[in-house]
Amino acid sequence: MSPVSPTTICDWREPSFALRKSGEVGMETARFRERCRRTTGRGFTFIEIMIALVIFGLLLTAALPAYHDWIAAQQLANHAHYVADTLDIARSEAIKHGYRVNLCKTRDRRQCSDVGGWEQGWLLFVDENRSGQVDDDTIVLRREGPVGDGITMHGNRPVEDYVSYTSLGHARLLSGALQMGTFVICKPGQNALKVVLANSGRARIDKTRDRCS
Repeated sequence: MSPVSPTTICDWREPSFALRKSGEVGMETARFRERCRRTTGRGFTFIEIMIALVIFGLLLTAALPAYHDWIAAQQLANHAHYVADTLDIARSEAIKHGYRVNLCKTRDRRQCSDVGGWEQGWLLFVDENRSGQVDDDTIVLRREGPVGDGITMHGNRPVEDYVSYTSLGHARLLSGALQMGTFVICKPGQNALKVVLANSGRARIDKTRDRCS
C-alpha cells in the first residue's frame, strides 16, 4: 500500500449533499482541520539547524584528539609486534639454515652499522662465516628501511647493534656469550613499549608507563 502524503490527506472535498442537508458540514470541517493539523509536519528553522551544526562541531572537536591518540598508539603497537615477529623469524631461519642468522641495524640497507638507532632500518642475513657483516655472497633474508611515523627504537647494550641466533635457536653474541636484552620503542606522546629478548631466544612485548618525549 503506497504511503499517503499530508497533501493528499488534506485535500478538501466539497461536502456531500446529505451532509449539507443534515447540517453536519461544520462538524466535518472541524474534523478535517484537526486531521490536517496533526498530519502536516513542519520543517526545521534556521536557528535549529545552526544549533545542530554547532553541537556537531563541538562533538567532532572533542573526538579528534582521542582519535589521533588512538592512531598513534596503534602505530606504536604494530611496530612492536613487527619487531617481535622479526626476531622470531630470525630464530626460525637460523634453525632452518643450520647457520647463524643475524639481525643488525643499518643506515644504507647494505651493511650493518653501529651508529644511530634501530629506527633507521635493519638487515636480516645468514652469517655462515660468523663475521657479523654482510659480504658479497651473503644470503640477505630481509632488508628493512626507516620506520617513519616518528617512531624511535633503541636497544640496551647487549642488543644495541645486532642480535645473533645460533643454529639451535639460541641468541648468542658473536663472542659466544649469552645474549639477552631489551628494545625500547617510542613515539612522542605515547607510553613506551619494550620488546624483550629472553634467554630462550624468544621475544615478548611489555607495556610501560614511561612517557615518550
